[in-house]
Amino acid sequence: MYLCVDMVTITDIAAALGITPSTVSRALAGSPRVKEETRLAVEKAAKEMGYERNVVASNLRRGRSNIVGIIVPRIHREFFSNIIGGAESVLNEAGYNVLICQTKESPEAEIKALKTLRNYRVAGVLLSHAIFDVNGDHIRKALGPDIPLVQFDRVFPDIPGAKIEGANCEGAYNATKHLIEAGYRRIGTIAGYMTAMLYVERLAGYKMALEDAGLPFDKSIVFYDSIVRETGYKAALSAIEAGCDALYCAGDFSALGAIDALREKGISVPDSFGVVGTANESFTSIMTPSISSLGQRPYEMGQEAAHAFLDGRTDTVVIPLDLHIRQSSNKNNKWQK
Repeated sequence: MYLCVDMVTITDIAAALGITPSTVSRALAGSPRVKEETRLAVEKAAKEMGYERNVVASNLRRGRSNIVGIIVPRIHREFFSNIIGGAESVLNEAGYNVLICQTKESPEAEIKALKTLRNYRVAGVLLSHAIFDVNGDHIRKALGPDIPLVQFDRVFPDIPGAKIEGANCEGAYNATKHLIEAGYRRIGTIAGYMTAMLYVERLAGYKMALEDAGLPFDKSIVFYDSIVRETGYKAALSAIEAGCDALYCAGDFSALGAIDALREKGISVPDSFGVVGTANESFTSIMTPSISSLGQRPYEMGQEAAHAFLDGRTDTVVIPLDLHIRQSSNKNNKWQK
């Protein structure tokens, strides 16, 4: 029986067995140049001595690893956790492990994550950029030129490589059109941050739906820089003051804040005011009133991002957004709940 010690090395195993370190290394790598009995002896000794392979050193020697980095703004958001789950299901089956980094919407944290993944010699990176990124110039500089990059959800169009996006303009158009068909006429929008292309596209879809219905586009009821509950609440109070009777929200958390404001003001939803969000977070279907929302198919988006990496693609895939009509916009029970 071999004794377990801290930081056991290949040299320790070689000394215990009376063989060379290179033989131990080849045996642990499964090289056919090593006799079967030697390989079994090395594996047994490594296990009993508590040997663990130094992944970083191994990656440095090989110049690559079987690790794919996934960088997301917020891990606890259901949307991003589902994307991670979808990507991981595909990557694990292909023999890759996943290393997840969270930026918390900080460009500085994003740069740090990219450099860390580069130093680990990851095989590739799947990235949804931080909301406060003005442009993507820092991304390739931090990651280096040789590591494959797949962008998803929040993408910079000018960065080469595969992009997995939602049909944001079309989805916002359909959500706004639904509010118009429900009978709402002064429809504002909680639009999100214009530093992210997906919010620019959602604003464009909202504007197109109004124009196609012959309704005026009023800049004063477009509320920017809101993707969380607290700012959604404040934006909704302003929308109420401006005489709005509905809001298309570019995110579900801002829609939740809007419901808070409407409840506080005693305004009936959906009889007097309609709300539609985006992302189809799980809370939208279980609260009262339940919130109508655009579903983004995040698990599918994660799978597509992983396949794009595995296939070495550089194309753009656009995933449809599905409108789920619930109580918050189902005026006069016109639609099936």
